[in-house]
Amino acid sequence: MGRYIRWQALIALSGITLVGVVLFSIALTRTTVLVPDEGGIYTEGLAGAPQYVNPLLAQYNPVDQDLVTLIFNGLTRTDDQGELEPDLALRWSVSPDGLSYLFHLRRSIRWSDGQPFDADDVLFTINLMQDPEFPGVPYLSELWRTVSVERVDAYTIRFNLQEPLPTFADYTTIGIVPKHVLGDISARDLLTHPFNMQPIGTGPFLLENISAERALLVPNPRYVSLQGGRVRREQPYLAGIEFRFYPNHERLLTAFQAGEIQGIGYVPPYLFPEAAALDSLSLYSARLSGYQIVYLNLQDPQGAPFFQDARVRRALLLALDRQTLINEALNGQGIVAHGPIRSWSWAYDSQSPSIEYDPEQAEALLVGANWLDTDGDGIRDKNGRPLQFTLLTGDDPVFVGLGRAMAKQWAAHGLSVQVESLGAGLSDRLRARDFQSVLVELLISGDPDPYPLWHQTQIEGGQNYGGWDNREASEALEQARYLNDQDQRKALYIQFQRIFAQETPALIIAYPAYTYAVDESVRNVQIGPMVSPSDRFRTIADWYLNTRRVILAEAQRAPESQIEGSGPSPSH
Repeated sequence: MGRYIRWQALIALSGITLVGVVLFSIALTRTTVLVPDEGGIYTEGLAGAPQYVNPLLAQYNPVDQDLVTLIFNGLTRTDDQGELEPDLALRWSVSPDGLSYLFHLRRSIRWSDGQPFDADDVLFTINLMQDPEFPGVPYLSELWRTVSVERVDAYTIRFNLQEPLPTFADYTTIGIVPKHVLGDISARDLLTHPFNMQPIGTGPFLLENISAERALLVPNPRYVSLQGGRVRREQPYLAGIEFRFYPNHERLLTAFQAGEIQGIGYVPPYLFPEAAALDSLSLYSARLSGYQIVYLNLQDPQGAPFFQDARVRRALLLALDRQTLINEALNGQGIVAHGPIRSWSWAYDSQSPSIEYDPEQAEALLVGANWLDTDGDGIRDKNGRPLQFTLLTGDDPVFVGLGRAMAKQWAAHGLSVQVESLGAGLSDRLRARDFQSVLVELLISGDPDPYPLWHQTQIEGGQNYGGWDNREASEALEQARYLNDQDQRKALYIQFQRIFAQETPALIIAYPAYTYAVDESVRNVQIGPMVSPSDRFRTIADWYLNTRRVILAEAQRAPESQIEGSGPSPSH
């Protein structure tokens, strides 16, 4: 009897288990979740207006750069760490002597009008920049005129350099333009060609229409995903991107509140608190690959002779509480920078002691250099000369505010600094070395080679704007250019960084942060470290506005980030 009861219990338990499994299976197949769906136009506001939607002419205008990023491709592109990866090129190699670069091109690429892309397009683009009448930024033509280009076959290009240049591959990120559209014009005609407002590219979007007020981009049906082997959607969820153009950044906030736009291309630090107060606006901040720097004119003994004293230069940096500058003048939108090489680069010297805020040491250095307040007016002086100078900035409120905040901190240490803001004339003053000190922002990507910024040969006509003339540092930079071994190069760059820290030829302030704002209805927006502001569109294929319901089992076959509610959240 007992055995019979046990068998009945076992059968009953098995039946209950079977029913449970069936019910669970039914529930699993009937439970639905939200997943991304195609469609919807994302509308973003930009401060400024388009001029040349052409990768060879876009360098002066951020609006053009945003459009070009979505429409064109280069041979290479930078990833979220500022390192190069293949784009239109499938791969590339460098000769042992560093003088020859061989690029193998992808064979499956077509222009948005259906014509095939090949080596002739690359050769044509380079030839335009080499033309003596090329109207684009000078640094492009200056670089490419020193390079010979050889078409090996329809999908192979070789670049031959006159001397090793570790940063050469960085220049191959420039967008390639189609020979079949522009092949009958000379470089001087680029500025007036209809192509600048009717571009043909190979990128994920094509320009459907454009005016002074707005531009509409739609997915390029011929686009082939060029994500360096990473899995990405080839076609975006969005049915299009509409850019609307406004006269200033303040107007962008007003436009968002009025419902005219869903995204704000850039939120400058002075508008960050106002943007953060809008509940429906999600803020995304990312580090930019570069730094804000104060150049000191070391070649002007009459204007500010005290800059030639390394003790004074070091005291200027020690007297700055850079974290407070970031917190207050930049509303937290930045990271304290230490040295001329990015802290996330393989070439960075992580063992070198950083120069932190130290008012007592700053005081000791100034006193040691005999800069004292002898007449009690609150300004240090020496041999009848006051310790005062002018700091130039652009007219951007961000830099004006940062410059004034620095001047205020220096004033507490007996230095008199006058902040002078300029508009378009700042670049001319910088190139002419017509300044005592100047606050600017440098964007740096790719290879960390600091030669163009600090070598002796770059004092006249180059980018060594402050005129730092140090033979030992220059030799280290020269030697590094002739080496392909990364460890050997790093040893030389560490030597350079330690000389730089000792000499303090310029004041490196902060790595800037870029803040982007998007309405919470736009999903799966993600940005990481950026080389340029246009890199915010790196993951644009994954953004979506629409959703649809699917059975859970089907959704589980999709990437986790595409299931509603998964993935990182932005700040509000």
